[in-house]
Amino acid sequence: MSTAAHPEPRRILIVRLSALGDIVMSSGLIPALHKRFPQAELYWLTEAGCAPLLKHNPKLKDVLIWPRAQWEQLLKAKQYGALWREIRAFRKMLRSMRFDLVLDGQGLLKSGMCAWFTGAPRRISIIAREGSHLLVHERVVPPAGADTRIGSEYRYLATYLGAPEADFQLDLAVGAAPLAKAQAALQAALAGKPQRPLVVLCPFTTRPQKHWVETNWSELARHLLERGLQPIVLGGPSDKEAAARIAAGCSDLINLTGLLKLDESVALISQCQQLIGVDTGLTHMGTALRLPTVALFGSTRPYLSSGTPTTQVMYDALPCSPCRRRPTCEGRFDCMKQLTVDRVLAQAQALYNPTGLAP
Repeated sequence: MSTAAHPEPRRILIVRLSALGDIVMSSGLIPALHKRFPQAELYWLTEAGCAPLLKHNPKLKDVLIWPRAQWEQLLKAKQYGALWREIRAFRKMLRSMRFDLVLDGQGLLKSGMCAWFTGAPRRISIIAREGSHLLVHERVVPPAGADTRIGSEYRYLATYLGAPEADFQLDLAVGAAPLAKAQAALQAALAGKPQRPLVVLCPFTTRPQKHWVETNWSELARHLLERGLQPIVLGGPSDKEAAARIAAGCSDLINLTGLLKLDESVALISQCQQLIGVDTGLTHMGTALRLPTVALFGSTRPYLSSGTPTTQVMYDALPCSPCRRRPTCEGRFDCMKQLTVDRVLAQAQALYNPTGLAP
């Protein structure tokens, strides 16, 4: 459907409820839409856990919360009447905001339902699975494999709406308060240590087949220290045990895992000089913040190119890769094991070498 057939929107809602990495990769819609529709107010609907990634962005009028946890709690307690009232109240709130254009960037039934709740006269979905195509007016399906850049499906949606491709740039804002907290945490952790460029390591993610060999992180940290760099391992509260094992293999590694909130982690990454990580939200944040980033991919390959020379993807296209959620290697995870410490170190050195030290 032609964009010209529709009046210029005054209020636009982006629906991308989760997950952290996908929120980062879809954030390029913010500047693209801001420039394409300069008179429109931009809103984003997401889950509470992802909201800190968005709430500091000055281009967004507001970040709305889908109360998933509350609904699930009522459902588990079999309080069906209360649940129905909450859903109706949520729908009423969305309708009252009178959105002209709603973009379902998730393409699932839950996100499609949220888009439908708005009653917007123009609702567009990416791919639209699980029957959610019945809840929108337009379905956008990017050509499979045609674009291997980060956030390719969201880029396609932006250009579908008439935005120049160059305007799609990942947009992650750092809040003043989280930045102060991150700087205080860094100052405390670095007390008494020599001043070195900071390299943040992001080893943790949701699936074991996406992990790099755990002992490799300790070895990598030792090599970084030998080259005059200060490694910092970062992750969430559930990663503390694994982070402690990694830190045990390198006494001078700074371990801030589980100590910072999500937006404080964003702020801390912004203060570092390089990032090395697996397919996880924190790694994509490094790309969004224009940090020299080395991304280690194997069972998943969300992109092959970041569209910027500051991020380099390490990915070996084995016959079984990417297997995604269905590994066939019986737990060997060959795709990640063959990314050796020497290879990763060489890539990191080539990408960012502030001290001029030889590899």
